[in-house]
Amino acid sequence: MNSTIDKFPDFGLTPHQRRQAVRGHYYEWPGMDGERGEIWCYSDRFSYRRGEMVALHVSSTAPSFSMAITRDGGTETKMFEKTGIAARWQDTPDQCSVVGCGWDASFEFRVGDDWPSGAYRVTLAADGRDGKPIRYHHIFIVSPQPGKKRGRVLQVAATGTWLSYNTWGGSNHYQGITGPNRDQYAPEVSTQRPWCRGFVVLPKEAPRVPLEVAVPPKTVPRYPHMEWAFATGHSKKYASSGWASYDSHFFRFAERASYAVDLASQHELHFSPEILDGYDCVVFVGHDEYWTWEMRDAVDAYVERGGHAARFAGNFMWQTRLEDEGRRQVCYKYRARAEDPVYRGGDVTRATNSWEAPEIGRPGAMTFGLNATKGLYAGWGGCAPRGVRGFPVYRPEHWAFAGTGIYYGDLLGADSHVYGYEVDGLDHEIRGGLPYPTSDSGAPDGLQILAVGMASQVEESADIAFEDQFLGDADGRFSAEMLFGEASDANLDKVKHSNGMIVNFPRGKGEVFHAGSCEWVAGLLKQDAMVERVTKNVLDRYLGKS
Repeated sequence: MNSTIDKFPDFGLTPHQRRQAVRGHYYEWPGMDGERGEIWCYSDRFSYRRGEMVALHVSSTAPSFSMAITRDGGTETKMFEKTGIAARWQDTPDQCSVVGCGWDASFEFRVGDDWPSGAYRVTLAADGRDGKPIRYHHIFIVSPQPGKKRGRVLQVAATGTWLSYNTWGGSNHYQGITGPNRDQYAPEVSTQRPWCRGFVVLPKEAPRVPLEVAVPPKTVPRYPHMEWAFATGHSKKYASSGWASYDSHFFRFAERASYAVDLASQHELHFSPEILDGYDCVVFVGHDEYWTWEMRDAVDAYVERGGHAARFAGNFMWQTRLEDEGRRQVCYKYRARAEDPVYRGGDVTRATNSWEAPEIGRPGAMTFGLNATKGLYAGWGGCAPRGVRGFPVYRPEHWAFAGTGIYYGDLLGADSHVYGYEVDGLDHEIRGGLPYPTSDSGAPDGLQILAVGMASQVEESADIAFEDQFLGDADGRFSAEMLFGEASDANLDKVKHSNGMIVNFPRGKGEVFHAGSCEWVAGLLKQDAMVERVTKNVLDRYLGKS
């Protein structure tokens, strides 16, 4: 199943366009399609329960549109259709990414009493000005009902990370049109805007972030996912976050494998932590980077009282705050110490900085055993582009590997490239050929390291011109400054070499399993039998089936 190719794919871009695809800031905004016309939509919330009203806010150049709602699970089930819904073009604030679009509600409907929990794709279609159809895809979640959920899995969608990467309107937590020169990322982003193109649906040929190219040494880095996005009109961040690239693949796998699985948004962990009650197993998948203090509280308390948390995800990095009843997410990130108001007279433990910032006092490993600051990049750019594509296994006798046939030193998931993009790690040492967390790593008591791969916080640059670097050393220098007080070369050397791991540990009456890679879901997408077996082993144990 190894899909490595010998040369970078060609999407018809010039060298200048390729560089613009990687270094430029392009995004979706109202009016971008000009004479052709367009239709956009967002809902007032990320998730709803049965019987609740959903308000859709639509802006369209067409006077009416049709709508279909499909549950996107192991099979696709059409739940609702309607035609002839009135629409109009609605004015949008320049800084809608920050303050929200403020559109009037265009259509409301009630979630059916027979709609099972899951992800619901909304497809809006209308006539463009040129007579050709225009479409937009939105998604909302139907949350589970309260009560005991024996034998059911709860998957928590990484909505905090979706929101952080959403480019619609011009700004997210990475790039933006804020600041005096309209060139800064936004420390505040709104939920009240459409999702960018590629977050809800993607064609099968859309590249993932890790390179599937056999990259010779000294090769100038290329980023096929961004080149494809630029060439096809998708968001630059489609491969970094969203339902289509990440969360959907676990949900579909679980249902097709006959697991009973419910879906909730991360925001519900924050406002309604009791949603975890009654589940024996709660799952987090994909790229799951942004969390509030309250979300962590919910998971920690759930595990302490006997719950089982399975995290098949990478990049546990940033603390956020939610404001305006959850409609606004705050994360100052790299500018936190200079700009976050809590540093000037607030509760500094709630600073929207990395969890590893000493002033926060709550390292990521306390919840999931690993953290992003000891992990990060693998398999793309100049960060281990020829490195391992799977997890090197050290403890094959562990229950998670039962029935896989895997041995000490084997690679788990290499054919489907499950190790990559961004990974989570831990300081460790090798004794007798086996890895153990160091005494100052912050690892929870009883943590076992099952697999370890190499990663980097710094893009190797000896053979790469600065203008050809995308990752560079900015993240490494941020970690150095945050952990050691200064972004010096000496401190950079302390953080630049890192790792990604699979770990397992008990907490209170419960247990945590963490496969610390964004790309674990690629093994489920590509039907990698070994990755599927490990996933089932974890689910079965945590559901009491084994």
